Amino acid sequence: MDVYGSGPGRWTGALLGVLALIPALLCWSLFTGALPDDLRRYEDYTAAAPCGDSGGDCLRTLPLTVDRTVVKKGRNGTFEATLIDREARKVVVGFGDAGPVLARLEPGDRVTATVWRGRVMAVAAGDLRQGTADEPRDEAQMTAGLATFAGLVAALGAGFAIALLAGLGGRQPWTWRSLGLPLLIGSGLTCLAVAVPALLTGLPWWVVPGVAVPFVSYAAVRLHRYRLRQLVPHCAE
Repeated sequence: MDVYGSGPGRWTGALLGVLALIPALLCWSLFTGALPDDLRRYEDYTAAAPCGDSGGDCLRTLPLTVDRTVVKKGRNGTFEATLIDREARKVVVGFGDAGPVLARLEPGDRVTATVWRGRVMAVAAGDLRQGTADEPRDEAQMTAGLATFAGLVAALGAGFAIALLAGLGGRQPWTWRSLGLPLLIGSGLTCLAVAVPALLTGLPWWVVPGVAVPFVSYAAVRLHRYRLRQLVPHCAE
C-alpha cells in the first residue's frame, strides 16, 4: 500500500498554475505602475512652488469655509469635510483620520486649503495643518511590501503547481499544512516586518524585496529539508 495515499490530479496543478498568474500580475502592476507613479507624483508635489503670476504646476492657497464635517470612527470610518469657496461651490475633502484639524472644525469656520492639480492637498486652521487623503506621501515601502508579498504568493502557487504536475500532490512535504500555510503566513509577516521599519526609518523601497525575498527563499528551503527529515522515520517503518 502507498504510504502517501493518492493525491490531487495533475489538472489541479494546471489550474493552480493559472491562478498563480493573478498575484504575479498584481506584483508586476505594482512594481511597474503604481509604485513609480506614486514616487513621481510625490517628487512633483514636493518640488512644486507656490503659484506666482505664471501659474503652471504650482501650489495654490485658497480661503474656504466649512459647511459640514463627518467624523465616523471605527473599522469603516469616514473622515471628510465639505468646504465652500467664495463662489459658493462645494468640495468634499477626505482625510485619513480625525486629527489634528478635522476634529476641531465646525460649520462656518474659515480654513486655508492648499490646492495642487485641481485637488485639495491639505487644510490649515491657525497653526495646525492636516494633509488630505489625496496628498502624495512617501510611502513606497508599503507598496513594495504588498508587491513583494504578491510575488511570493505567485512563486508559492507556481511551486505547488509544478509539484502537482509532477505527481507529488498530497505527498509529504508537498501539502498545504506542511509547506503551503507556513510559507504563506511567513511571507506575509516577513514583508510586513521589513516594510514597516523601512517606512519608519526612511530606507529606500527596494530594501523590502531585497531583504524579504532572500529570507523567505532561504526559509522555504530549510522548511522543505526539515519536512523531508521528518519523513525518514515513517518511511523506515
